[in-house]
Amino acid sequence: MSVLLVTHERYLEHQPGDGHPERPARLDALAAAASSPGLHEALVPATPRPATRDELLVVHDRSLVDQVEALSMDGGGRIDDDTSVSARSFEAARLAAGAGLEAIERLDRDSGDLTAAFCAVRPPGHHATPQRAMGFCLFNNVAVSASALAARGDRVVVVDIDAHHGNGTQDAFYDDPRVLYVSMHQYPWYPGSGASDERGTGEGFGTTLNLPMPAGATGDVYRDALDRVVIPEIEQFGPTWLLLSAGFDAHRADPLTDLGLTAGDYAAIVEELAPLVPPGRRLAFLEGGYDLGALRASAAATLGVLAGLEPRTEAPSSGGPGSEMVDAVAAQLSRHPGAG
Repeated sequence: MSVLLVTHERYLEHQPGDGHPERPARLDALAAAASSPGLHEALVPATPRPATRDELLVVHDRSLVDQVEALSMDGGGRIDDDTSVSARSFEAARLAAGAGLEAIERLDRDSGDLTAAFCAVRPPGHHATPQRAMGFCLFNNVAVSASALAARGDRVVVVDIDAHHGNGTQDAFYDDPRVLYVSMHQYPWYPGSGASDERGTGEGFGTTLNLPMPAGATGDVYRDALDRVVIPEIEQFGPTWLLLSAGFDAHRADPLTDLGLTAGDYAAIVEELAPLVPPGRRLAFLEGGYDLGALRASAAATLGVLAGLEPRTEAPSSGGPGSEMVDAVAAQLSRHPGAG
């Protein structure tokens, strides 16, 4: 089985500032993962196209797109304490948002040969709301692709395994019954959203599902949450596409978070999620992950599973807190079921 790997050297030209954790070296770590023996042969390289302004405006307000473009044209500037734009950031961000669109076109055309696609992009996207760039993110890459799929009639599940809640993705689809958003994240932590009672609104009620993990949560808790809560909800929803916000900052070595996953846990999570949709309908996006060694190992494990390989990786973790949270969310769903 082959996996499409979508990336571009211009992503390296997005420069958020000296000492910033979301640095170009993250893509070097991803490239090293992709070069792992046995994995390299299973990857098919692809070049993204930039998202058009109209494609960005499906998700984002015009004022945000104009702000990022203007700051780039002026040589760069700071949006908030965490998020900056450099002279080439607008171009990089358009290419990041367009990576998933390119992958969808390729998967549609070559689904017999390609089982999945992985978009190795930066800047990341899941914190970017319709109105605001934040949390290292300029445009919401996964939301742009999910919107395009939903517009053509697909039912889309976005599963976010970044350690931080994807507030931007949640906001984009909070009232949209066509997209199921699932997030497993450290809570309370940046950006402060993602409580279990955030379920959506209007016609979209029940198509948001949050699993707020306590600090120190390990892979056994994630697997329990998948088995008892997440997978039943996804199966009830009946998706035709799986989009994965693949943040690797839930790894125990990450400097910005306090979760306890290993690369082996990432492999186990993807092994459970991938069969929920047919081959050729699985699309992953790089989000967080700031320890370069952990990023490399976790990305290699994820790519390996998507390629149908058995990656050599760290052992899965266990023994951390969080079982009570899974119990509580399961009980909550039994009283207020999600949308089918």
